[in-house]
Amino acid sequence: MNRYLLLLASAWFVGCAGHGQLKFVADLPSSLDENSGIAMFNDSTVWLIEDKGNGDNIYKVNHKGEIIQKLEVKNAKNGDWEDLATNSNGNLYIGDFGNNDNNRKNLTIYKLPNPETEPGDKIDAKKIKFRYPEQKDFPAKKEDRVFDAEAFFHYGQNLYIFTKNDGNPFTGETSIYRVIDKKGKQDAKLVGRLNICLDWNTCRITSADISPNGKTIVLLGYGKLWRLTDFTLNDFSGVTIEEFDLGIRTQLESVCFSDNDTLFLSDEKRGNEGGNLYSLVLP
Repeated sequence: MNRYLLLLASAWFVGCAGHGQLKFVADLPSSLDENSGIAMFNDSTVWLIEDKGNGDNIYKVNHKGEIIQKLEVKNAKNGDWEDLATNSNGNLYIGDFGNNDNNRKNLTIYKLPNPETEPGDKIDAKKIKFRYPEQKDFPAKKEDRVFDAEAFFHYGQNLYIFTKNDGNPFTGETSIYRVIDKKGKQDAKLVGRLNICLDWNTCRITSADISPNGKTIVLLGYGKLWRLTDFTLNDFSGVTIEEFDLGIRTQLESVCFSDNDTLFLSDEKRGNEGGNLYSLVLP
C-alpha cells in the first residue's frame, strides 16, 4: 500500500486552562468512571457506556454531567463494551470487541433502536457476530496481538473497526476491518492498515467516528487525535493523516462528531485525573 502522508499541526486555538486544546464541558458522575464510548443524537446530551466489569446499560447524560436516563440492554452481555456508533436511521451500535488478551471468540456488535424514543427502562438488541479471519491463534502470539479493538463507526451499510495494537514489539499500526450491518455471523474483511505513530503510550487507537458528511474520520488515542481525509472506505491507500496533540495524557476513550467540525470526547477517571466530558472544534 502507499505510504501515508502525515501532516503535523503547527497551530491550534486556545482551550481551557489545564485541558490543552480541549474545552471542558462537565465532570462525569463517579458511576461512569470507566466510560468507554460516546454517541450523540442531539446538541444537549450524550449517550455513554462503560467497559468490561460494568453493567449491560447505556446512559444518557446532559452537559452538566447528570445522568438523566438509564436503559438496560436486553439480549446483551458486557463482555467488554468499548465504543458507540450511530447511523443515519437513528440506530445505536455497541462494540463488544474489547480483546486485551487477544483470545476472544465471541466478538459482537449490538444494534439497538434509537434510544431517544425508548419509553421504558429497557431496550432490545440485535447481535452482529464476527471474527477476524487473519487470527489463527487464541491467544495470538505476543508479536501478533493486533486483534484488540476499541474503535468503530457506521457508514452506508457497513461498520468499520480500527484495531488497537497490543503487539510486542509495538509497530504503531492499526488494521481496518469492515463488518456488514447484518444480523448473524460473518467474517470481518480487512480493508486497510494505517501506520499511526510509534509511541505505545499515545498511539493505540481508543475510539473513532466519521463526520455526518462522510468526509472526515477522527481516531483517538491517549492524548492525541488524528484527522483522516482524502480516503476511500475500500482500501484507505490514499488517505491523508493529520496528527494533533490534545495537551493532556489522560485515558481518553471516547470521541464522536456533533456536527462536521465539532467533537465531544470523554476520558476514564484515574486517580485525580480524567472522568470528564470535553468538546473540541477542529481547525
